[in-house]
Amino acid sequence: MTEVGAPPPGAERVFGDRTALAAAYAELLATAGVERGLIGPRETARLWDRHLLNSAVLAEAVPEGSHVVDVGSGAGLPGIPLAIARPDLRVTLLEPLERRTVFLTEVCADLGLDTVSVVRGRAEDHAHEMADVVTSRAVAPLPRLLTWSLPLARVGGQVLALKGSRASEEVRAVPRAAWGRSGAAEPEVLEVGAGVVDPPTTLVRVVRLRAARVRLSGRSSA
Repeated sequence: MTEVGAPPPGAERVFGDRTALAAAYAELLATAGVERGLIGPRETARLWDRHLLNSAVLAEAVPEGSHVVDVGSGAGLPGIPLAIARPDLRVTLLEPLERRTVFLTEVCADLGLDTVSVVRGRAEDHAHEMADVVTSRAVAPLPRLLTWSLPLARVGGQVLALKGSRASEEVRAVPRAAWGRSGAAEPEVLEVGAGVVDPPTTLVRVVRLRAARVRLSGRSSA
């Protein structure tokens, strides 16, 4: 695999006997993903650490047998690495742009990911999904992201947003009273993937406590 190199040592810890499947996905990102403008050409050298493993370690925070909806899936991150690492999960990749959904559909067919489905649309139009876990990566600032993501989660379900070093700052920017009004618990900032990715992946976890109108960003989504 000349484009992205051999899987790093941490890959087998995360993907186990499905590491070759993860490597095939990395190759698709480095070729068709770059050609279609879904991955920058400079990203190919760091696909494993920055993208695949950074996404797949999210598995540490996902309960067994969950239905996961990945919002704004783009090139399939974090949904596809998560599905490869955790074949017990049912994963829905939710993406509004047709060219991306075409790519995602082709990738799932090529890799034989029969636990993954691709849906074209916006999160606002799919609030009936009632997922156990709603994931996202680099989609939007936290308040706006939650107006889209929380309505997709069932009561007792959770939103897991992959964030960078400013995660705590984004959480503090939301007034505490807004969490109660949104029907969500106050968020937790977690790190996953210690010993696999450096630095570890930072997550914001928000649990939906009740069905309620969401107004965190000044917009609403029922």
